[in-house]
Amino acid sequence: MQESVVLPQARGRSLGLRLACLTILLTSLAFSTGCPSKGKGPKNSVSGKVTLDSQPVTGTVVFIYADNKEVSSPTNLQGVYTIADPPTGQVKVLVKPLPGTGPGLKPIPGPELPKVSSAGEGVPPPAKYADVRTTDLIYEVKTGTHTFDIPLKR
Repeated sequence: MQESVVLPQARGRSLGLRLACLTILLTSLAFSTGCPSKGKGPKNSVSGKVTLDSQPVTGTVVFIYADNKEVSSPTNLQGVYTIADPPTGQVKVLVKPLPGTGPGLKPIPGPELPKVSSAGEGVPPPAKYADVRTTDLIYEVKTGTHTFDIPLKR
């Protein structure tokens, strides 16, 4: 009667093969169960352009929900904003001036800075759009990606 002898080298190869198969199996399982992938955008988003007399507005767009929860986004110099992953529901919309700007505010004294081109600079929003009691802007946030342009009036 002959006995089979397993050499230590063969055991090592067998263990290595098992670990490799287990790694492949677990990786396949992770991808098939829908692990979140990088690069996917938000589930919901609202973006648009804020203007006043066809001029871009610089400031902050704020959505206020019935429970007073707020989500916001600054505009860029072209008046464009994006609010990523806002909850769904009806909102009051505010457009607030950037901090330290607005009617009646004087610039803080400091060193003279070089003037950059005014092309693409935005204008501040009228004060009525910065207050929840005086704004007339209302929007319904829905699931998905949507555009909500905001043309302000004086």
